[in-house]
Amino acid sequence: MPNRTPKIKYTKHFINNEFVDSLDKKTFAVLNPCTAEKICDVAEGFKADVDIAVKAAKAAFQQNSAWRTLDPSAREVLMNKLADLIERDADELASILTLENGKPFKAALWEIHNAAKTMRYYGGWCDKIYGKTIPVDGPFFTITLKEPVGVTGQILPWNFPVALLAAKWGPALAAGCTTVLKPAEQTPITILQIAALTKEAGFPPGVINVVNGFGPTAGAAITNHPDISKIAFVGSTEVGRIIMESAAKSNLKRVGLELGGKSPIAIFDDVDVDKAVEIAYEAVFINGGQACCAGTRTFVQDTIYDAFVKKAAERAAKRKVGDPFSDETEQGPQVDEEMFTKALRMIESGKKEGAKLETGGSRIGDKGYFIQPTVFSNVTDNMTIAREEIFGPVQQILKFSSVEELVERANNTTYGLAAGIVTNDLNKAIAFAKAAQAGSVWVNCFNIVSYQAPFGGYKESGFGKDMGEEAIHEYLNIKTVTIALPTPSK
Repeated sequence: MPNRTPKIKYTKHFINNEFVDSLDKKTFAVLNPCTAEKICDVAEGFKADVDIAVKAAKAAFQQNSAWRTLDPSAREVLMNKLADLIERDADELASILTLENGKPFKAALWEIHNAAKTMRYYGGWCDKIYGKTIPVDGPFFTITLKEPVGVTGQILPWNFPVALLAAKWGPALAAGCTTVLKPAEQTPITILQIAALTKEAGFPPGVINVVNGFGPTAGAAITNHPDISKIAFVGSTEVGRIIMESAAKSNLKRVGLELGGKSPIAIFDDVDVDKAVEIAYEAVFINGGQACCAGTRTFVQDTIYDAFVKKAAERAAKRKVGDPFSDETEQGPQVDEEMFTKALRMIESGKKEGAKLETGGSRIGDKGYFIQPTVFSNVTDNMTIAREEIFGPVQQILKFSSVEELVERANNTTYGLAAGIVTNDLNKAIAFAKAAQAGSVWVNCFNIVSYQAPFGGYKESGFGKDMGEEAIHEYLNIKTVTIALPTPSK
């Protein structure tokens, strides 16, 4: 059951299995996006705090440490224990997540349980990471070993913080790495609560560390640190470029980036319009539009365009926006003033550039960061709302005629995170799936992201994979060992 006033137990950094203040005692406020009022103050980390966390993680990764000598099956037990504890505290964790993030409680609860499932999935991989024997030429015996890369740095976003926490911790821990993680400054409290559970689960000190703070300070200290061997980041393309540059200038650490998106979803005239409207609705308005893979560019075939637009506007206008702790609420507030202001600014640009506002377009109330679900029609490819990521509840409906035209326009973006198609024609679906320049393609569905399947982008949506077996390889080095065989005696 949701708790509107959950107890905030942890507000400090989690380093070496202890909660500690920042060295300079600085803090920052975490705000409730429903009211813009302060929830609590959280320790603000800087380079010196990151250095301490990395030192702890490095010590935990030493060859003879409790973590490195732990049997793979014992790592699995720890990860399953953590999953048990997350499920035990699911209502409490979801209540905190709703409080600091603003997403509806039912969505937050799903995210918590999904994180537990993700941890169990990767726990099962701990004793299934192995190399190969390779039949090379000559009298040699050659094998490959897969070894953990070492200390990893992980920087989370605020939109799905707990789901992505598990997507980062899971493969890193399964591979045998240690980690220093920075939560988004908007949503650190739930992460700290889960960090406490890692100690209760029995993880050795230093394996998991959490340093709160901001990107230019704590985040930069992580990406620049010479003792971190791998950085995993989820966020904007702009920051992704900065991280790549920092990684190159520091120690050429490995980088995995899951960045922005401007995903197309194509609706063909051979489908039921009502069903297509619902799929497209869920594609764009998920999490209040605050999803990197959201299907914000809705391409609709010209023969059903007018009917689709009418029904899409009607569906969006019925969306229940408000108190995220209410069972009836489908959409809470945007996460903070910056994202709220950006979304409203993008809506205004759509109006000014000639798109037709079908519904929404304004803030709701005078308190908090609530925005009306918004639908634009008559959108053209050159409009700002069709090119730039909005990260808000704004659907842009574009018109197309042929498959060939659709593919060219759908791919005409710097992003390549996801794409979707709604059709009853299998040939069209396969042709689109093969032609789409995107890391994920959904047919007659959208936003189906599973911990068993890899997820990641093309082009400026980044590289590297979260989820699935592929994510584990992001945290492994491959070592080739060749042994000269003795010459047979005659």
